[in-house]
Amino acid sequence: MSRSYWLERAWLGGPSVTSGVLVTVDAGRFTRVETVARAPDYTHRLAGLTIPGLANCHSHAFHRALRGRTQAGGGSFWTWREQMYGVAGALDPETYYDLALATYREMLASGITCVGEFHYLHHQPDGTPYNDPNEMGLALVSAARDAGIRITLLDTCYLASGIGQAPEGVQVRYSDGDVERWQQRAAALASAQSGPDVPDVVVGAAIHSVRAVPREQVKGVVTWAEERRAPLHVHLSEQPAENESCLAAYGLSPTAVLDAEGALGARTSAVHATHLSEPDIELLGQSSTRVTFCPTTERDLGDGIGPSRSLHRAGARLTLGTDSHAVIDMFEEMRAVEMDERLASRRRGHWSAEELLVAATRSGHESLGFADAGRIETGGRADLVTLDTSSVRTAGTGADLAAVVFAATASDVTSVVAGGRQVATGEDRAEVGRELDRVLQRVKERS
Repeated sequence: MSRSYWLERAWLGGPSVTSGVLVTVDAGRFTRVETVARAPDYTHRLAGLTIPGLANCHSHAFHRALRGRTQAGGGSFWTWREQMYGVAGALDPETYYDLALATYREMLASGITCVGEFHYLHHQPDGTPYNDPNEMGLALVSAARDAGIRITLLDTCYLASGIGQAPEGVQVRYSDGDVERWQQRAAALASAQSGPDVPDVVVGAAIHSVRAVPREQVKGVVTWAEERRAPLHVHLSEQPAENESCLAAYGLSPTAVLDAEGALGARTSAVHATHLSEPDIELLGQSSTRVTFCPTTERDLGDGIGPSRSLHRAGARLTLGTDSHAVIDMFEEMRAVEMDERLASRRRGHWSAEELLVAATRSGHESLGFADAGRIETGGRADLVTLDTSSVRTAGTGADLAAVVFAATASDVTSVVAGGRQVATGEDRAEVGRELDRVLQRVKERS
């Protein structure tokens, strides 16, 4: 059954917005997009400014349990990691599902209609596979489906504690032992979650990092992704220590190792890409690799500021993620890219609102294997995110792209349509908050 929405103002691409847009949806896709000055009686009216659905390209759903628990006090990424391991060791398929469901509902309420889940909690806490070796991954897929959000499950190869070091502690549940066993398990997952019956799920691959996947096994992940034309993601140079250990072991930077093993390219997304040399930037740009910045996490952990504009000039394409979920707000991620560049350079005006919105919508969906999403156009997936343009944050801003990127927050989202169906409204936030509170209390008790 078709349905029509009339959008008071909408971003259809380009540097400006359009008033009075009528869209018709059938089978989850836009079948008509046209300008109509007044809302016909048969339409569902969306007042405010409407943009395409947002793509969160880097998520660790279980990290949501750390919000408010890890921010106090000092330390570094490495001390934070120990607290993260406490949560990672406490989850089973049931609690993982519950936590992911609540987290994905929070994402939907903030305008995110597609999530890239960087998944490596594969096995039981002692490293023994579940009866179904993909039970934890399937819990994430079920949570996304029940929440109403599309998911790209980035099944992650994680084989080492550090270069030349065996997994230890909770890391044993991450590891399949070697890349061949990872390939077998990931292939079974991909086979079960592919085809027309699962149009809202993509199974991709991830190399956790050059410190967690030995160089000689990187190619096995790359080949698996190439054969399936699947997205390939990788944590890259988040910490200087990663660069130092890689240089000591291989005589190359992490970026150069990935390049040598064929891991860079148009279907690859390098997550963080914070501590890069000029040759690293050139390799990423020349290969058309995407870079996924997660500014709210990078600042929360004290990681540093990545060279976003230099990467863009070199040819890399920007996407965005919320990573550790210290904040789930893609509007904050967008503007933080520009604000961080200002802090690093001490001057303003590096990224336009249009460029940042493209990163959060079209480019993000492309990086997750949903190239038919992230834009309001005929044939595309019918995702619509509507913002209140008269809130205390957006009032008087002009209700244009600058208002979206530099003034709005997730709290200004009043309606979310995913696949043609309204899945969230502004009134849902209180219920989502209560659900999160219940779930997070149970996780806290276990960890």
